Amino acid sequence: MKLIIVIVQDDDAGDLIDILTDGGFRVTKLATTGGFLKAGNTTLIIGVEEKDVDKVINTIQDECKTREQIVTSPSPVSGSTGVYVPYPIDIEVGGATIFVVDVDKFIKI
Repeated sequence: MKLIIVIVQDDDAGDLIDILTDGGFRVTKLATTGGFLKAGNTTLIIGVEEKDVDKVINTIQDECKTREQIVTSPSPVSGSTGVYVPYPIDIEVGGATIFVVDVDKFIKI
């Protein structure tokens, strides 16, 4: 048995959860917060048999594509003189971070 931990953007989570549950996988959803943009992320916990790991990862790859997003640059930290004028920058968002962990013991009560 394997435990798959997946971190995705909130925008991708709903469709991914629907597809995984329709495929017969049980998914636990946790609301989390990302680092760079401090944007909402979703962490999914999925327990699967070893033979199904590639199927789940392929589903995640199909649903969670990276894309460009325009954001305003963060304000300077401190010690800055003059007027600060934020400007838009393009960044890549989306995709997924996937961890696959061995499960030593699984008990369902």
